[in-house]
Amino acid sequence: MNGTWMDRCREPSTWRGVVMILTAFGVSFSPETVNDVVAVGTGLSGLIGVMTRDGGS
Repeated sequence: MNGTWMDRCREPSTWRGVVMILTAFGVSFSPETVNDVVAVGTGLSGLIGVMTRDGGS
């Protein structure tokens, strides 16, 4: 069981999903803050995609 979680934590899609979930919680902030939260979440998701290796090759 522990090995499965560790394997999932090494996948870029897991980290993008975590960032997107955390970004979605930003909707409960004030309207002025929502745009900033979405921008940061999108940026982090892109950064994770650039910095992590694809599993295929």
